[in-house]
Amino acid sequence: MRSPLLACARRLAFAAALLALAAPALAARTVMVFGDSLSAAYGIAADAGWVSLLAKRIAREALPWKVVNASVSGETTAGGLARLPADLARHRPAVVVIELGANDALRGQPIAQIRANLERMIALVRKAGARPVLVGIMIPPNYGIDYAAEFRAVYGELAHAEAVPLVPFLLAGIVEHRDLFQADQLHPTAAAQPRILDNVWTTLSRVLAKERS
Repeated sequence: MRSPLLACARRLAFAAALLALAAPALAARTVMVFGDSLSAAYGIAADAGWVSLLAKRIAREALPWKVVNASVSGETTAGGLARLPADLARHRPAVVVIELGANDALRGQPIAQIRANLERMIALVRKAGARPVLVGIMIPPNYGIDYAAEFRAVYGELAHAEAVPLVPFLLAGIVEHRDLFQADQLHPTAAAQPRILDNVWTTLSRVLAKERS
């Protein structure tokens, strides 16, 4: 007769082999930050930017995620839309943080076009099997009060219409402090990056927790 202990040992060995084969599937999944200079650490050391700080926070909390920064300084929503498919294929993210639109607004691009580009990016992210997170942006009223208000509203309206988690405003708690901006008064300093991360983390952490469950 076959020994019960031997049969048990064989079952355990088989289970271990299955776990070994499944190891890649259990590896950390990817959060891809897809933005412009506000996420690309423009003018400061790369490891001081909020995206690098995000990666460090995830590592410190031992969460099963890795971070890829696919942000490009000067990027517009049209440029982002054009390169998004390649980045989705390259990095295979599970979550994509979309932080784009500021450069469009500073150039006075039509609000309807900005919204359409963001909407198409959300659709592409979902088609790739990932969860989108939208980051709200504002511009100074000196670019035109009505235009600035319409631009600001795009993010909330789109997040509601598409049921997308929203970071209400990337630079909340920062815009009031000129000393937290570089000489151009557009790009935050290294000292502002932890606050930017906190603004994003409030929303992103809930998304990551939901994805884990």
